Amino acid sequence: MTGTASTYPLGIVLSTVTDGSVEEFVELGRLAEAHGYEQVLVNEGRGDALAVAQAIASATERVTVGTNIANIYFRHPFLCAASARTLAEVAHGRTLLGLGMSHRGLLASLGIDMGDARSTLERYVREVTAALAGEAGDGLLRTSPSRYTVPVYVAGNTVESAAVAGRVGAGLMPFLTPRSHLPVLLAAARAAAGPRAADFGCVLSIPTFLSDDPDAACSAARYNLAFFSQLPNYRRQWRRAGWGAAMDALAAHWRAGGARREAAGLVPQSLVDDVCVYGDARDCRAQLDAFHAAGAQVPVLAVSPVNEDRHGATRRAIAALAPR
Repeated sequence: MTGTASTYPLGIVLSTVTDGSVEEFVELGRLAEAHGYEQVLVNEGRGDALAVAQAIASATERVTVGTNIANIYFRHPFLCAASARTLAEVAHGRTLLGLGMSHRGLLASLGIDMGDARSTLERYVREVTAALAGEAGDGLLRTSPSRYTVPVYVAGNTVESAAVAGRVGAGLMPFLTPRSHLPVLLAAARAAAGPRAADFGCVLSIPTFLSDDPDAACSAARYNLAFFSQLPNYRRQWRRAGWGAAMDALAAHWRAGGARREAAGLVPQSLVDDVCVYGDARDCRAQLDAFHAAGAQVPVLAVSPVNEDRHGATRRAIAALAPR
C-alpha cells in the first residue's frame, strides 16, 4: 500500500472518545513525528485532551502538539489558559490550542447548560487569549504572559461560528465539513478577520478510512457518518451544504428510534465523497490533495478502523499517508 508523499503539512488527531491508553497515544505521537507529520492533536471525549497532549509533548521533540478540540464547557478560561501555557512550556512552543463548544445534548447529560453557545465561545476565546497574554486575573491570580505564542484555533461548522473564529481566533478548525463547503466557511472567517485574514489558518480534521478494499472503506465511512448524524450540529452543517432532504430523513429516523445500520443506508454517497477520505493510500492521498486545494492548510487525519482495531489502523495510516 503506497502513495505519493504530500507537499503540504499533515496532522493526525487522536481520540479520547476511544479507550486508548495514554501510553498508546504517546506511542502514536512519536510515530507521527518520526514520519514527518506537522501536528499531533488530541480531541476531547471521555478523556482530558490537554493532559494527553502534554504527555505527547514530553515524549516528542519536533511535532506541534495540541487539541482538536478542547471543550470550552469543561474548564474555566483561566484554567484553560494555564494548562495551555504549561503545555507550551513542556513543548518549548510547538503548541496549538483548538477550542470548541461541543453539543447541547451531550453536555446536558453532564448537567451542563450551554446557554447561548456561540456568544459563550467568543467570550471564552477572548478570555483565554487575554490570560495567555498576561491580561487576566488580579492580585494573587494575576496571570503572567506565556513565554511562547499559543495560536488559538476555533471550531466552526457554520458561517456564523466561522465568523467567530475570524474575529477572535488565529484560525478555523472545522470537523466533518464537506470539501465543497469549506471555501464558504473560510470566506466568512476571513471576512471577519479583516486585516488578519492573510495570516488566518485552517486545520481541518477529516474522517479517514484506509483499506485496499474500497467497498469496505466506503461502508465504514458511511457507518461513521451515520453515527454523527445523530447530532443536530452536524446535520445542520450538512443541510446548509446542500443535503437537506437526506438530513430530514435522518432526523426522522433518529426520532423514531431507528438503528445506526439503517441510518447508514440514508447517508448519500455524495456526502461520503465530500466529507471523508477512504480507500487505498493512493486514493486517500488524492482526496487529501483535494481537501488541501479547497483551503485546508493542514489536513488532519481522523483515522477510523476498517475491519481491524483502531490502534493498528492508526499506525498503518500514519505510515502509509506520511508526508515524507
